[in-house]
Amino acid sequence: MILQPKKTKYQKVRKGKLNKFVYKSNLHFGTFGLKALESGLITAKQLEAARQAITRKIKKRGKIWIKIFPNIPVTKKPTEIRMGKGKGNVSHWVSKIRGGSILFEIVGVNKKTAQKAFKTGSAKLPIKTQIFT
Repeated sequence: MILQPKKTKYQKVRKGKLNKFVYKSNLHFGTFGLKALESGLITAKQLEAARQAITRKIKKRGKIWIKIFPNIPVTKKPTEIRMGKGKGNVSHWVSKIRGGSILFEIVGVNKKTAQKAFKTGSAKLPIKTQIFT
């Protein structure tokens, strides 16, 4: 179940800027959260791998929320193609992450289980993270 939008207004998007930090971050649904400490891009595959790892650790006890959604298309031209001739096709979807934003939330498990789950989940992500209560 790799996340991507069903429909977008524009097929391809310009790169844009990565914002550095968000200061107010609160838990909305869960009791424990995984918080990003630095800004970066997280692909849909990385997000799915982290979700699967967290779900395996909490087994069927708790509920998990994913607070981010990969809605930015990244294009790539095929290898051995000459320069020019327009922008490449969409290769994958990413989500821009600001440092300090909450990525996952968990409820219904104890602190030790949540820490174990988030530690294995954060190993699948390309940015530094912290467990947030």
